Amino acid sequence: MLKSLRGVLTKVITPLADLLLRRGVSPDAVTITGAAVVVAAALWLFPTGHLLAGSIVTGVFVMTDAIDGTMARRSGKSGPWGAFLDSTLDRVADAAIFAGLVLWFAGTGDDRLTMALALACLVLGSLVPYARARAEGLGMTATVGVAERADRLLAVLLATLLVGAGLPLAVLTVTLALLAVASAVTIVQRMATVRRQAEVSA
Repeated sequence: MLKSLRGVLTKVITPLADLLLRRGVSPDAVTITGAAVVVAAALWLFPTGHLLAGSIVTGVFVMTDAIDGTMARRSGKSGPWGAFLDSTLDRVADAAIFAGLVLWFAGTGDDRLTMALALACLVLGSLVPYARARAEGLGMTATVGVAERADRLLAVLLATLLVGAGLPLAVLTVTLALLAVASAVTIVQRMATVRRQAEVSA
């Protein structure tokens, strides 16, 4: 869904990326700072019921994932370490967002169904990139899937923001259910893709 917006997003963040580079800020510093703020906000604001503030803060800093990549490309510093750091901290940030929701609904939020769905998204969301990484480690590809990371984050943060703004909890419950299904389908798609490649190369 967000692929069509990447051109516009790039035009918006490129001036900011250039400004940060001129100030001597490194892509790695932006990656680490963005992930740290997302984790802190998600694990503090969501569990304490500040869904609106939590979704705004995490949403803004999730955008640093696009800024650091642009900085690395424009500075000629793209490399294995930066890619590894970015990918690893992406997983940490994703886990924190869903873990924060799990903590809220397991505690003060007191909604076991939505908690279970958030937990399912947390677990399945970690398996989606693992399936791709494991396939690539074996010399195969597994880039198929019904929802990319950016789509999943947009959906959960938007739904959380809307519920924090006063919409019924059902908005978030349904969104989490759909995301859990999409993640499960993506895992199956990637497994099937790797199996076909393995059979061809056997």
